[in-house]
Formats: sequence, structure tokens, C-alpha cells
Amino acid sequence: MQVTDTAQDPELACPIAPVVDIVFSRWTTPILWSLHAHGRQRFVELERRITKITPKVLTQRLRQLERDGLVVRTYHPEVPPRVEYEISELGRTLGPLFAHLADWSADHLDAVEQARQAYDTA
Repeated sequence: MQVTDTAQDPELACPIAPVVDIVFSRWTTPILWSLHAHGRQRFVELERRITKITPKVLTQRLRQLERDGLVVRTYHPEVPPRVEYEISELGRTLGPLFAHLADWSADHLDAVEQARQAYDTA
């Protein structure tokens, strides 16, 4: 890893910063995880699976994910109209990253919790 001047723009100092902004925004990961795990879904299905997200925020995040090319929105001109969302091919390429993070989580979250408890009691 190359060390850079700390006075630089943070995005230049840390080349993964733009990726972190895209992929790890508050609700992005649960949305992508749900679409990956359960396939194509309607808005209400996503809303049921991600219980703490508001409809407004879900709409905003889905629009951003569509803009970023990570989600595909399909409009079906029926009566009533139907809209479905699915993870795109680009979004699927994040699967290995999420798998590594899930492994890290399984291996290290207990240690993180212990560190937090130790810090809070000190």
C-alpha cells in the first residue's frame, strides 16, 4: 500500500473512499443484501424485509442505487402498475466483498464488542 500525503483530498489519500460512499451508505447494504438473497422484489417486499427503513428513505436509496448501476428498476405498465427491483450484474460483483465482510464479522464482532465494553468501563 502506498502512503500518501495526509494534506491531500481524502478521496485521493484513500482510493477506496468513493466505493465506501457508494456501497456502505446507511441502507445500501441491507437493500443489496436483500435483493441478492431474495431476487427480484417489489417495493413493498423490500419494505417488509428491511423493517426499520422508512418508505421515503427506501425510495431515495433505490433511486441512488439505480443511478449508480447497482440496481435495475423494471416498470410493468399494467393496471395497477407494477415496479420491481433487482440487483444488477454490477451489483452482483459486490457478492465476494460482502462474503468477506460476513466472514470478518463472524470472526471479529465478538472482539469488537469486548473492546467496546472495556473502553466503556474504563
